[in-house]
Amino acid sequence: MPEPADVDMTERLTTSAPDLEAIAIEAASEGAATAAAATAGLGSIRTKSSPTDPVTALDLAVEHVVRSHLARRTPGAWFLGEEQGVRTGESALGWILDPIDGTVNLTYDLPFIAVSLAATVDREVVAGAVVDVRREEVFSAAAGSGARRDGVTIRPSHVSELAQALVATGFDYSSDGRRVEAESLGRVLPAARDIRCFGSTALHLCWVACGRIDAYYQRNMKRWDWAAGAIIAAESGARVESPSARNGQLMVAASPRIFEPLRELVGGRHR
Repeated sequence: MPEPADVDMTERLTTSAPDLEAIAIEAASEGAATAAAATAGLGSIRTKSSPTDPVTALDLAVEHVVRSHLARRTPGAWFLGEEQGVRTGESALGWILDPIDGTVNLTYDLPFIAVSLAATVDREVVAGAVVDVRREEVFSAAAGSGARRDGVTIRPSHVSELAQALVATGFDYSSDGRRVEAESLGRVLPAARDIRCFGSTALHLCWVACGRIDAYYQRNMKRWDWAAGAIIAAESGARVESPSARNGQLMVAASPRIFEPLRELVGGRHR
């Protein structure tokens, strides 16, 4: 029979945001190690929603590793993963996983891929970790406790004008979505210092959090794309608007002083 202290620790690990951050780091890091070790043998490539959306056997392998880790550490939690969908749980705790954020980059051997994992309590994200597979950087956050890169506190940039801002974006997999995004890009590009597109929502958000880029916007993503990155950006002090039906599924994350001018350019309703 376990000691009372052991029982208390189990309960604490399933409810405390800092503890969930630690578990997210463990699980996402294990997934990233699997991805890094397997890049020489990606397996067959197929597509999902369109010919520009490939998924490899590695996505599935990483998801399996992370799910298995979380099943051991937080038994009874529900789970949402990009590749294998929803697994119902028996507690208020849940996890949202993108096993390879940047799969297209992976298939072209571009060095922008990440494992993204968010913890939720009563369906609200309270902690997250994003592990950059190539750079071996670990970004993480817990609600009310700030954001970190490799354990060191991070903050967004202090840029005060959009004209001096490096802005990142990404694009829909559908042709119709890309036509709309091209219009937004045409408004933002003349107003900003420059535009970048690295193909990983999770890394874009983490790079806003640490000031590597000044802002990021995109539409029509899945929750696993942004769940972990959004809490990391918000806890760093960046201003973040998450996708919803009310804002046209728009994500905007930016250094606070340039959020409003960027938000006005990319359009859609506020939440």
